[in-house]
Formats: sequence, C-alpha cells, structure tokens
Amino acid sequence: MRLNRYAIDFDSKELKKGFYDVTIIGSGIAGIYTALLIPDKFSVLVLTKEEIEISNSSLAQGGIAVSLDKGDSPELHYKDTLYAGAGLCDEDAVRVLVNEAKENIEKLIGFGVKFDMTKSNELQFSREAAHSMNRIIHSGDTTGKAVLDNIIQHAINRKNITIREQTTAIDLITEQSKATALLIMDDLTYEPEIIVSPVIVCATGGFGQIYEYTTNPEVATGDGLAMAIRAGAQAMDIEFIQFHPTVLSAPKDKSFLISEAVRGEGALLKNIHGEQFMVNYHEKKELAPRDVVSRAIFAEMKRTRASHVYVDITFKDSEYIMKRFPNIYATCLANGIDITKHYIPVAPAEHYCMGGIMTDIYGRTSIEGFYACGEACCNGIHGANRLASNSLLEGLVFGRKIAREVEMLLEKNSNYKDRVIDVVHEGKYTRKEIDRKFIRNDLKKLMKHYAGIVRDEENMRYCLEVLNGYIDICKNAKNTKPEDVELLNMITIGHLLISAALKRKESRGAHFREDFPQTDDVNFKHHIIMNREDINGQVTDR
Repeated sequence: MRLNRYAIDFDSKELKKGFYDVTIIGSGIAGIYTALLIPDKFSVLVLTKEEIEISNSSLAQGGIAVSLDKGDSPELHYKDTLYAGAGLCDEDAVRVLVNEAKENIEKLIGFGVKFDMTKSNELQFSREAAHSMNRIIHSGDTTGKAVLDNIIQHAINRKNITIREQTTAIDLITEQSKATALLIMDDLTYEPEIIVSPVIVCATGGFGQIYEYTTNPEVATGDGLAMAIRAGAQAMDIEFIQFHPTVLSAPKDKSFLISEAVRGEGALLKNIHGEQFMVNYHEKKELAPRDVVSRAIFAEMKRTRASHVYVDITFKDSEYIMKRFPNIYATCLANGIDITKHYIPVAPAEHYCMGGIMTDIYGRTSIEGFYACGEACCNGIHGANRLASNSLLEGLVFGRKIAREVEMLLEKNSNYKDRVIDVVHEGKYTRKEIDRKFIRNDLKKLMKHYAGIVRDEENMRYCLEVLNGYIDICKNAKNTKPEDVELLNMITIGHLLISAALKRKESRGAHFREDFPQTDDVNFKHHIIMNREDINGQVTDR
C-alpha cells in the first residue's frame, strides 16, 4: 500500500497558470498576518476553501498570551510554556515566541485592533490554565474574530494582495526537493489550475474534523499537512491532540467552546451530582493544564455514567458575566441555558493539534521554498500540550519571521515566471464510486473512540487496519472534486497520527495510553517524525 504522489490526475501543460511571488494557503490569523507583513513590492495570493472569515482563528475566544503586565516577564512566560509542554518543547523556539510577543502585539494595536482596557486605559489581563500570571489580553470573548476581522480588512485594501475564496489547494508540485508550484481546484467549477510561486506558505490550520466532536470549523481537514506529506515534507508530534475540556454539550450544539477564561474568572467544575471534583485530580484544580482537566472530566463522566459535567459561574455578578462573556452568554441562552442562573453542561472535544508540518524557527520545511506557520506547522513550541492562548501568538510571531525570509528568497528566484512546469500524473484506478459520506463518518467515530483522550495499543491497531483499507479504497477511486481529496487527506492524517501514537509507548501531556500510563523520562522518544513512507507502517524517530 502506497500513497499516490498526487491526489488527482492532471497534465500541467494543459492547465491554466497564474504567477505570484508568494502564495499563502489559509486565511486565519497566521496566513493573513504573514501576507500583511510581506513588502508590498511583491505580489501575494491568499487562498481559502470557504469565505475568508471562516477559520479556526475566528473561533478563538480566550485571547493572546503576552507578558506585559506588572510583575510578569518573558522568562515567566517561557517557564509556563515549558511546564505545560511536559518536557517536549523546543526551548529555542519558545524563547523566540515569548521574546517577540510584545512587538507583534504592538503591530496589531497599530493596525487598529481593539483589546479590552481597564478604567485607567491600560490593557486588561486575564488568566487561563497553567499560567502563573495574568497575561491574556482579549477582546470580549471573541478575540480571534476581533483580530481577524481587522487584519482581513487591511489585506483587502492592499493592492499587492489577491484573495481567492472557495478554492482548494490540492498538491504541492516539486522538483528535486524544491517547491515550484501549487495545484489548486476551484470549488465551484472543479477545474484544476496551477499557481507558480517561488514561495508557498501553508497556514491551513489543524485537522480537527477527523474527530466526531471538535471545536474546529468544517474546513479544518488538514489539507496542508496531507499535501506536504505527499510532497515529501515531514510531520512532527502529531500524536499530541489537545482536547478542550469544556465544550458545550447541548442537544443542538456540541462544538461551541466554553472558554478557559471562564474558569480563569473563577468558574467551578461540578459533576452531574453538583459536586466539585477537580480537587481530587490536580493541585491547580480548575486551572490545571488542559490535558489534566480533560482526562479528569472524562473520568468523572465515566464514573457517574454521564454524558457531561457542568461549569458553574452563577455566583458571579450577572452584569459582569454578560459583559465579560457576551458571546458565550448569547450562545448558551439560544440553547436554553442562562449562564447567570444555570450550570453550563460541557464535555471534552478535539480542539488543537500540537503537531504538524515540521519547521524550524523561520518557518522553513524540508522542501525549499515551502514554509508553514500557525497550527499547520510544528516547530516544537507547544511540546506535548499547548499552553492556553499561545496559539494566536505563535501565528503572529512566526508569520512575521516568514515574511522577513521572503525578500531574501525571492532575490534568488526572480526569474520564476520563465519556469517550465512539466508534470503529468495519471493514476491506475479500480473503483469508480465509493460511499464517501459513510467513510468520512466512520473515520470520525473511529478516531473519537480509539485515538481520543485515552488510548491503548489494541484499539489503535484495530483502527489502523480499518484506515489501511480506507486509504486503499480512496487511492483506487478517481478523485475529481475537492471533497474527494479532502477525504483522502483526513484518512492519511488519521493513519499517521495513530502510527505515531503507537510508537510513543508512554503517557505524556495530551497523549495518554492506558497500557503505558507512566511518563518515561529516561527512555522516551523526544520527537516522532513522520513522512510519506510511514503510510507503509514504518515510523522514524528523532
């Protein structure tokens, strides 16, 4: 069994071509911010599968971590990040993150982003799990949307930036480990095209949609990571999946995030009997690291045979709750829950991928000219468990570093418009029609049950065998639409994730195995690196 190099059939000589200095895949904060910081003498194309406003970034509620409050420092932020990362963080990358946070926040403020302020007109800071200080700046409880709406408007007004919606990136076209172009498909016409660019930036976000319940939007199917794997790039740490502990558990909504900031404001976790339970699981109680809280809730649900637990913030002043969490208040109210009077039913759901396309601190991958930033990449910052509100900051800091790299790389590739793209891919197919809806739904259930909060070898091997069969089915069925490629991408990532999780024979951070419940600090594998050959079951380590 082997993945095809390209997901669809095409002859590059017959396809329409476009030329841009830089092509960015993804319209979240990482992608748009990178585009804005590229000098305006360069042409930039931003591609997005849906409307430009739809991304993981737009759903980020809590805020952005930055050590600007009195008594705080980058050193304390650094230590908190390493603590949450459970011994797996890349210390150099974390240093870059915390030391360059301030200047990037100042850039956002310069763009006109409005963060919540105190009565004395200073930034208002809140606290989230595993932070030792109040360092989360926010804009109500829709920080991601507030930032994204602002910078998208700036991008729309920039003459050198072209935004193309409803367009799927299919595959990276390479020549001798160098990115030369991008194969794309219009989601309305299903017509493939080629974009020739010497710099291609992947900012496609995570892959939460491979799980049955996730806080991610429908576009989060990991297309960038799967495309990178097919092209020969490497993935790192993808066994580490963060499940947000408190996602609304209402009959009509099981994907809406009840921000960690609610617990940061003093909210309590209670089981279905109204009993506080976090004191039995961790000394930090409600503000323990996310992996600890998720497992505690999972265990409490199992113990009480319940489908949820509760978040209780009813003891806070009603006006304060409605002002501090207007979106959460309104969404819960639409589900019949008045959070000023009622407990909020919650359960864990997939939220964030610590792993992704392996990069260095400049966003460079193993393929020349191909960069990655935001949740799509893995530079070692988050380790085995992301510290709350470091994700938006990561997209900003490393998006800026990529933008600085662009000018140097373009000077070496100024004649890229003369490049001849000569690639023909023609698969050998044995199936014409498959039940894609069934496979997609089954994949999501398999990942939830066998590669979720708690894992073990027997169940993961069973899941892997099923995914092996699904990869063969999809590979042998001709892909002609974006949704066909999307399904192949999801199965590919599920396979790689489980293969990595099987290799890590310990419990660490967000990766918990019942058959290896202890953390092995003596013999543990620091990073597990995955590539295209690992679809054949061979896992490489570092």
